[in-house]
Amino acid sequence: MGKREEIAVLFPGTLREFIESCSLDFESMREIRLRAGRPVLLMYGNREYGFTEKGEPVELEPDNQKGLFTLTEQQIRETAEIMGGFSLYAAQEELRQGFFTVRGGHRIGVAGRTVLNQREVGVLKSISSLNVRVAHEVKGCADQIMPLLCENGLFLNTVIVSPPGCGKTTLLRDIIRQLSNGCREKSTGRRLFGITVGVVDERSELGACFQGVPQNDLGMRTDILDGCPKSQGMMMLIRSMAPAVIAVDEIGGKEDIRAVEYIRSCGCGLAAAVHGVSLKEVEKRPGVGELFKEGTFKRLIFLDQAGGAGHICAVYDGAGRLL
Repeated sequence: MGKREEIAVLFPGTLREFIESCSLDFESMREIRLRAGRPVLLMYGNREYGFTEKGEPVELEPDNQKGLFTLTEQQIRETAEIMGGFSLYAAQEELRQGFFTVRGGHRIGVAGRTVLNQREVGVLKSISSLNVRVAHEVKGCADQIMPLLCENGLFLNTVIVSPPGCGKTTLLRDIIRQLSNGCREKSTGRRLFGITVGVVDERSELGACFQGVPQNDLGMRTDILDGCPKSQGMMMLIRSMAPAVIAVDEIGGKEDIRAVEYIRSCGCGLAAAVHGVSLKEVEKRPGVGELFKEGTFKRLIFLDQAGGAGHICAVYDGAGRLL
């Protein structure tokens, strides 16, 4: 089943027909945003489109936002039920975090009325907004940097730093896959044999597990803890699966930092991602900044959107020297 077909089956009636006949290439589709009483919006590359009442995609400009196809509150609820496999109750644990994952690894963000339980979100009801984040694997996107991440056949602790939407999760995913399957250095032809990788996927963004089964390819030697808090998951994997490398997305909390320090003391490698813009900015942060200053990471990869998401703007070694 292609990406377009995977997405189309998530929608009812007219909107499904629009998506099935849409002239836009779904390999470049980023998001489909639905809001009750508002136009359906398609985030396509760096552009924004809507559907006309006849189902034709039209690029949005400040003066052409009338006459666009919209969904009612009832249609939003029906769409949410279909996306949740007619059992949103079963997805409530994920919904408490504001999303759930569907077949193909696509992630459905939700917003609406929340019901609190002891000041924490207990149930999400009366869904009024849906955001379909289309899953994209970019196999091979780490090819150019893999030779920099290994030395004498060993993986060097690596962190990817970028603002949101610059592709750090996509890059981390391919690094995991290549470490797990094994790869070859292009410059020397030296074979790097596959190693065991443990992934703590707290928000289901790396493996995109659906009913416990990863929809993304993270390699043949990878074990995944899906939906588990990063700090707990890192400790669990060390004790139970003996990974050579642990990979996590978006570390930052105090508990995450303590878990990283434990991993380092155990001699296990680490591949991680952090929100940030520059080396100086990240070094000033409590917790994460200390890891940088202590030399926890031997390779620091910085991304931006120059020329598109996933652009590698700089790679530093652990001493802050530009490679």
